[in-house]
Amino acid sequence: MISPQSIEQIKNSIDIIDVISDFVKLKKRGSNYIGNCPFHNEKTPSFSVSQVKELYKCFGCGKSGNTITFLMEHEKFSYTDALRWLANRYSIEIEETVVSDFQKQHLLAADSLYIINSFANKFFSFQLFDSEEGKAIALTYLHQRGFNNEIIQKFQIGYSPNQRDILAKTLIDNQFNRDILPRTGLVAVRNETELVDNYRGRIIFPIHNNSGKIIGFGARVIGKAEKAPKYINTPENELYVKSKILYGSYFARMAIDKQDECLLVEGYTDVVSLHQAGVENVVASGGTSLTVDQLRLIKKYSNNLTIIYDGDKAGVNAALRGLDMALEEGINVKLVLIPDNEDPDSYVNKVGADAFRQFITTNKKDFILFQLEVKLKEVGNDIDKKNSLVNLMAETISKINRAEDFTKQQEYIKQCSSILKIDEGGLISLVNKFKRDKIASEEKKTLKNNPQEKGLEDEGVDDPLQNTNTPTTLLSNDEKQERNIIRILLEFGLNQFDEQQTVANYIFNEILNFPFDNPILEKLFQMYKQDYENGLAPDTNHFTYLEDKVLRDIVVNITMFPYELSTNWDKMYIGKTITDQDNSKQDVLASITYYKLRKLKKMLEQNQEDLSKASLEEQMVLIKIHSDLKVMERELTKLLGTVIIR
Repeated sequence: MISPQSIEQIKNSIDIIDVISDFVKLKKRGSNYIGNCPFHNEKTPSFSVSQVKELYKCFGCGKSGNTITFLMEHEKFSYTDALRWLANRYSIEIEETVVSDFQKQHLLAADSLYIINSFANKFFSFQLFDSEEGKAIALTYLHQRGFNNEIIQKFQIGYSPNQRDILAKTLIDNQFNRDILPRTGLVAVRNETELVDNYRGRIIFPIHNNSGKIIGFGARVIGKAEKAPKYINTPENELYVKSKILYGSYFARMAIDKQDECLLVEGYTDVVSLHQAGVENVVASGGTSLTVDQLRLIKKYSNNLTIIYDGDKAGVNAALRGLDMALEEGINVKLVLIPDNEDPDSYVNKVGADAFRQFITTNKKDFILFQLEVKLKEVGNDIDKKNSLVNLMAETISKINRAEDFTKQQEYIKQCSSILKIDEGGLISLVNKFKRDKIASEEKKTLKNNPQEKGLEDEGVDDPLQNTNTPTTLLSNDEKQERNIIRILLEFGLNQFDEQQTVANYIFNEILNFPFDNPILEKLFQMYKQDYENGLAPDTNHFTYLEDKVLRDIVVNITMFPYELSTNWDKMYIGKTITDQDNSKQDVLASITYYKLRKLKKMLEQNQEDLSKASLEEQMVLIKIHSDLKVMERELTKLLGTVIIR
């Protein structure tokens, strides 16, 4: 694990403009930089980067964050990978924290596997392009399949010679630990001690993780497989976990993000052929059923998945596997079946890139309705089978459980009931039954695993900020004022308010009896106060790297604005510089006054409501409270004149 000291050193070295400029063309405008957002297609720049605040925000799609979250979002790095990328960029030596012996062994093993895989990949590449055997057999075969050298080198495809132990001997000669070599899958143990090459006479497809490191290999026979398996893959180890891998994701991630669609095929050669044809938003499942981890990997880039499989029965069945999981993950799934016993590789070579794209666009089938179409053919006139199919479709539709997909679910119910010729209301009831059964099952499981959580659902606690990108116009006036208090704390809190106190001290005292209604904003306020009282300097930068994404997003949305005061305003006022004036004190006074007025208004409304229900004795107390609140309200209203008008 990276030590806190190293993380701080990395954060202190970051120049957000320097990093983001590698991926986005930025132009200075005022104190910020702007450019076209890398997260959605746009012609007018709405992507703003603040060097001072070390934040970015797109005012078009709402994406926001800091340098580390930019790398995580744009490059799909993990938090640790983003830190290591930055450490490498700024030549910072990372210090690791103390880890357990097991963790240490795991990290050492993983590092060793990375190094061995990298070495083996260079070996395979050399054998393909520079050895007589490789050029005569493997490279010729790849060229015959239609692959050019550029795409072969892009995907780092190689060749393993048809010799017993040439790679094993090369690894040993280069001082690699022979005990760890079998875990890579590159070699196998024979006769207890002898190491032999595992991928002899095969084309080698390196498999990359999201940062481009090689985590394993797929080895394909040349020509048709007869007795041997067509593919041999790396066995699972510290790096390679089959259920979490999609071949080609490293090369496809940017195209998927840009086009907001992931194309899924079966084989490695399908991916390479489509990339060569210019269709780059494509990955392969490697011939296995889709897993939840693979679907979540796709969802990092896009919610839209189009599965492209062979049109034969095996291809259809393979495509249908994983449908329910995709629906539960909230992924929009379409299906395209390649005709005439072709696969994506052969079909794109047959018809060309443009025709292939057009075919995909015009032949997408809705996954749920396609499943119904396929199953109906199997059912025929069998009543029992039709009953089972109705249950299957109801269960499938029930998996569409996100609130924003309610309309989609209702449309599926309508269409499926029409196709099945059953009562729509009956199908709705059946879908709801599957929903209830699932909820009951999950609750039972939760209570079994966490008995202390029993009864929490009765607390009535809602997420106060489900969408931190909510436009300000949709926020309540109370929340606007609360957010504004956080803003002035972050921007001016460390400034001197008067001779006795800072702005932060002034705010703490002024709103002591006026707490926040929004618990998330209250939490942020208390964090600021605690850090301030502990002698830290909590400004915007201080909160830029919060681990809590909800809090971090709120800070960005509160402090980043789409507009700036133009410096041209200065020219309109002779002898007065508008943009260089320090208006922080007026801003603080106005913000606190408006905040307290909003709180007083709510207190008066609540007091009025209590008054209507109170006894005669209680009414006397409440009338006195009402009078006191009105006095405070009048004083604040008068103060506004001196705050706003100078």
